[in-house]
Amino acid sequence: MARTSSAIVAGLTAAALGAVGFLAYQAQATAPASLGGRPGPNASPSLPRYRHDPATVPVGSGTGERVVYSVDDDRVWLVDRGNYLERSFKVTPGSVDPLPGSYWVTSRSSATTGTDGTPVEHVVRFTSVDGLVIGFSAALAPRTAADPNVRTGGIRETRVDGEAMWAFATIGVKVVVIR
Repeated sequence: MARTSSAIVAGLTAAALGAVGFLAYQAQATAPASLGGRPGPNASPSLPRYRHDPATVPVGSGTGERVVYSVDDDRVWLVDRGNYLERSFKVTPGSVDPLPGSYWVTSRSSATTGTDGTPVEHVVRFTSVDGLVIGFSAALAPRTAADPNVRTGGIRETRVDGEAMWAFATIGVKVVVIR
């Protein structure tokens, strides 16, 4: 009897694993391209990509006080400890994007020069990619034509939005990067 029960359990387990594997394959094969990140060169321009609502905190961005940055929408949300939206604004990304994930503000500078040579203020840094520092900043002068050979990690804000970020994102505040 014990051998028969073991064989039945093993058979049921194998069938269940096979069914789960098949369903996972079907889900992956039929998932919209927009769920895989930025559209590739063959993506259809007629298919709308999901955009986060600028007036609401993005779903799945966590809880508590945080800066949420969408690399696809080029938008930032400042979210307070009670999960209420304090402010949302558009930004201009550098040439290098941070990977989606959770980070923390590691350093700040009231004023410096960006990697593109532009004087900036209210610099809030939170990660680096291949040795290039990534952070938010406000340009003190209008941005000139970008040199495509210069890698930049500065996510540029207006000066007013830069002041809001500076007041909000102190050392240790969480930064959540989403698509």
